[in-house]
Amino acid sequence: MSPPGLLPPRDADAHLRVLLLHNRYRAAGGEERVVDELEALLRARGHAVARLERDSSEAGRGSAARGMLRGGIAAGDVAKAVRLHRADVVHAHNLHPLFGWRALSAARTAGARTVLHLHNYRLVCAIGVAFRDGEPCYRCHGRDTLPGVRHRCRGSVAEGAAYAAGIARQQPRLLDHADRLVAVSDALASGLSRMGIPRERMTVLPNAVGAIAERSQAADGAYALAAGRLVEEKGFDIAIRVARAAGVPLRIAGVGPQEERLRALAAGGDAAFLGRLSGEALARERRGAAVLLAPARSDDPCPMTVIEALADGLPVLGSDRGGIPELVGERAALPIEDEAAWVAALGALWSDPAARAAAGAAALERARTHHSPAAWYKGLMEVYGA
Repeated sequence: MSPPGLLPPRDADAHLRVLLLHNRYRAAGGEERVVDELEALLRARGHAVARLERDSSEAGRGSAARGMLRGGIAAGDVAKAVRLHRADVVHAHNLHPLFGWRALSAARTAGARTVLHLHNYRLVCAIGVAFRDGEPCYRCHGRDTLPGVRHRCRGSVAEGAAYAAGIARQQPRLLDHADRLVAVSDALASGLSRMGIPRERMTVLPNAVGAIAERSQAADGAYALAAGRLVEEKGFDIAIRVARAAGVPLRIAGVGPQEERLRALAAGGDAAFLGRLSGEALARERRGAAVLLAPARSDDPCPMTVIEALADGLPVLGSDRGGIPELVGERAALPIEDEAAWVAALGALWSDPAARAAAGAAALERARTHHSPAAWYKGLMEVYGA
């Protein structure tokens, strides 16, 4: 067994056998898309890939609580999958609540190296987004997860207590049984370090897409686009106000608990709510847009909506929080509290097709440099020790 953080070297030409683990969320989002892209990339490069998933939407609250408190359920299924697939690497994504640390332990015992891919703050934060009361929140630290219970971050006290206790119990064991930790941005690695997770354990590897457009179509775009789950931390209310003030039509793709409030805010303006879209339908919306608005209030680590926009040559105006400045560049990262700056930046792009064309070309260059399949694959092989 390799000590944490150290993987034995492999022949650079050798193909790997990789088992992906993922506990799907009740509301699917960017992490599910990342897992899909990862599987497709590895298969395209000749590696043998298997996938073992569990789904929180199919688990009752009792099963979820048991999984959190026990460190996972039915870890033998993971060991069996490792043996059947003859996996060299188990690449785990979200493990809470049904896989837990026992999944990594079982994988190691069965002979596989383990990689834990960190997409959010769930090693410490019961809701994963490190956000409350309109601001990024780092009250929970290390194994001290009681602030999440006091503030009822998961709604009910009982569920919050189960998650707080489960995270406190599991966190050191997850770290002990992961050979490598991957964080999707410097911002996430820094945020987790602020919450007590050793920064030196984490390798930063930004998310990527399977393909990048040949050219930008932003100069011909007919509207601004916002996409994602309709929740407070995504800042869609800001997008609505800014687009209205700049006189720019807005199209919003997504569903979520704030939809009714956002519809009321948008009433009387030029804003369309598109609901949940398929990947291809959302791609069509990006190709018809002039700009993507990403005014996240939270320290969003590495939103796939932004990376997908860059890969389609769509200019992005994003907030100055989390990993968004790493994606869009400092000049396109705007202070979340300065709506006048957002209105000015959006108005400047909307009124100048040449500026949109230049910003779209810059977006494509950022995507090719940082989020291409080749760049992602190189980073993955370094993590795997290949």
